[in-house]
Amino acid sequence: MKYPSNIKKNYKSQINYKNRGMDLEELINEACKYYLENDLAVIYKKPTPIGVVSVDYSKNALITKAFFKEPSTLDYNGIYKGKYVEFDAKECHNKTSFPLNNIHDHQIKHLTKIIAHGGICFLIISMNSNYYLFKGEDLLDFLNNEERKSIPFDIIETKGYKLDYNYNIGIDYLKGIVDAYKELILNEEKN
Repeated sequence: MKYPSNIKKNYKSQINYKNRGMDLEELINEACKYYLENDLAVIYKKPTPIGVVSVDYSKNALITKAFFKEPSTLDYNGIYKGKYVEFDAKECHNKTSFPLNNIHDHQIKHLTKIIAHGGICFLIISMNSNYYLFKGEDLLDFLNNEERKSIPFDIIETKGYKLDYNYNIGIDYLKGIVDAYKELILNEEKN
C-alpha cells in the first residue's frame, strides 16, 4: 500500500492463537454471571495456578515473571441442584471432526475421577457455528472404544446436546445439563 509522500507499508497477515476460544469463554462467563445473579447455579471459571517469580512494584504491582505451578484441570466448576459440575470449553475450527489432541491426558484423568465420584462432567464444544454439550461419559466411551484421533462431527451432533445462545444469558448450558443429565437431576430433586 502506498501512502502520500511515497511511503510504502507492507502488512503481514499474522495469526494470533493467544486468545483462541475466548469468544466461547466470554459467552459462558456471561451465563455463569446470569445464573449466579438469578440464584440458579454457582459456577465459576477456575484460575490457572501460577507461581510468581518477580513483581514490579513501581507499576502497581505488575507481575513481570511467573510460571504455571501445575497443569490446569478443566475450565469451570461449581454446583447446580446439589450436584457438582465441572466442564471445559473447547473451540474447534475443523468442520468435520473434533481433534482429541485438544484434550490433554491430565484433563481426561481428572474428568474420569469427577464422573467416578458422581459429578457432572462435560465439554462445551463450539463447532460449525453451534454449541454442544458433550457428556464426559460419551467422551470416555469414544476414547475407550475407538482408535481415531478425532471425534467425527456427526457423533458430536448425534450424542451432543445443542446449546442455544440467549441474548440475556449467553450460552444457556444449564438447559443442556438438564437435558443431558435428567436422571441425576431428577433423583437429586426427589431427595
